[in-house]
Amino acid sequence: MAQIGTIIILVLILVIFGCIAYAVYRVKNAVRSFSRAAFGTDSLKEGFEQVEQEYASTPKSVSAMTSLYLPNIKREFPEFQYDEMKVRAENVLTSYLMAVTAGDASRLTEGSRELKDQLEMYITQLKGQGEKERYESIKLHRTEIANYQKRNGRCTITFQIALQYRYSKWDENGKAVKDSGMTQDRFNVEVVYIQDRSLVEDERDFSLGINCPNCGAPVSGLGSKVCEYCGTPVVELNIYAWTFHKVSKA
Repeated sequence: MAQIGTIIILVLILVIFGCIAYAVYRVKNAVRSFSRAAFGTDSLKEGFEQVEQEYASTPKSVSAMTSLYLPNIKREFPEFQYDEMKVRAENVLTSYLMAVTAGDASRLTEGSRELKDQLEMYITQLKGQGEKERYESIKLHRTEIANYQKRNGRCTITFQIALQYRYSKWDENGKAVKDSGMTQDRFNVEVVYIQDRSLVEDERDFSLGINCPNCGAPVSGLGSKVCEYCGTPVVELNIYAWTFHKVSKA
């Protein structure tokens, strides 16, 4: 009887292992079928790696509102040169990232005191943490106007830029603590025009806008062509009155 009981137990164990093996086989088959259908490969790991590679090489879409906002901008600022301003925005973003990489705010090509303060503060913060960021192999994909606002005496155009770069972070000993490889990203670059300095809230905005070439007094109103203090005619070089004042991730 004891032998029969032992045999029964062994049979039950074999049946259980058989069921488990069959279940594992079915699961593996299901995973292979899913991976083949979703990624075109039997390996789920290879499928996810393919997705990551595609994600890293596919440019991000931007909020393309240029066709909506540009006619209004051109109507209010007839001398506004969109193509030139777009190139300037791209140069500002590229030089901003290069300045972060070098840890040197002077690499920034142009911008307001506000933008320079933002950059210097960020570089100082990284140094205080004993860290350094690197943006390498930067490639711009697309640039569009994403927003246009008029508020409190300032007009703001937001350019949104899709780009790719290799991102890494290093510690103070030169050891890489993070390497994201090739990354797709979007940044917003804001450029401002001071429409009426009597309405602005940020005192740093008083350094922007148009000044009289004769007495140096600020020309406060949009469209003013004569200095209200000395009567000197003012010819506005509009493209240079716009100043870049903020860079941020979209």
